[in-house]
Amino acid sequence: MLYNFLLTVHVAACLLLILVILLQTGRGAGLSVFGGGGDSLITTPTGSNFMKNLTSVLAGTFAFTALFLTLLQSRSGLTSVTSRAMPPPLSAPAAARPAPSGQPARPGRPGK
Repeated sequence: MLYNFLLTVHVAACLLLILVILLQTGRGAGLSVFGGGGDSLITTPTGSNFMKNLTSVLAGTFAFTALFLTLLQSRSGLTSVTSRAMPPPLSAPAAARPAPSGQPARPGRPGK
């Protein structure tokens, strides 16, 4: 239940963050299409403080929910592709394997 709630908050933060960033004006405001205006980047006002603060809050929410969703996923039994991969079985060398019960051990070749 907590996982689904955080996932909903995460998706909402993503969409709102995209919308808020697209609504902000750029610093150069197009830089007068290569005709100059780049020198005014330092003194150009960049919008309201509300939009800056909202962007910061949404970015923090996005980062927090992304990290917390990762922690919840690893603890709730949900698995990833890499956790389901089986490591190759370790096998003993042929000389060290005991003979199966009921069969006599084969002697080694003489001279080796």
